[in-house]
Amino acid sequence: MGSCVYVWVGAGGVEPRVAGHGLLLELAGTLVERPRLSHDEGGRPRVPGLAVSVSYSQGLVAVAAAYGGLVGVDLEEVRARDFEGLAGRWFGVRELEWMSRQEDELVAFLQLWTGKEAVGKALGVGLGEAGLRREMPLDGGAVESVPGLVVTHLGWPDAVLAVAAPAGKVVVSRRSPTLDPPCARG
Repeated sequence: MGSCVYVWVGAGGVEPRVAGHGLLLELAGTLVERPRLSHDEGGRPRVPGLAVSVSYSQGLVAVAAAYGGLVGVDLEEVRARDFEGLAGRWFGVRELEWMSRQEDELVAFLQLWTGKEAVGKALGVGLGEAGLRREMPLDGGAVESVPGLVVTHLGWPDAVLAVAAPAGKVVVSRRSPTLDPPCARG
């Protein structure tokens, strides 16, 4: 089993980007000593010694951190929106058919969309470079186009949250992570 990916969710506040960075540093502080946050040339967050990712919406922020590997997180609040045009443009036939069979098409759309975002973040390309056209596993699971990468959907009230990381254990916690053997460093 791989290393754990720790995911924390918090309030976005007036400035969700600032709240996200603060929450990421708080999480990183439970995993490494004196974490320092910087950004690469593309704006992607960096914390020495960790793989990290940040997502924020209107009212929530989500952060993810692991000791290594690829990590991407994306969060979308469930609120009324016009999604059919985006789905028709960017989703494959299999994804569209699956989405149309779900009880709540908006939530199904958001599961696929957040999966695409999380995978793009994990790979460091965002939704560019065919990220939107990359087919997602239905209901989460292994990403066929990226061997070893798995999308996990986590329950959160009034939101859809996806994490992309190597197969392992995803831990959602608001307290210090427990470093049991499956979650040990490395």
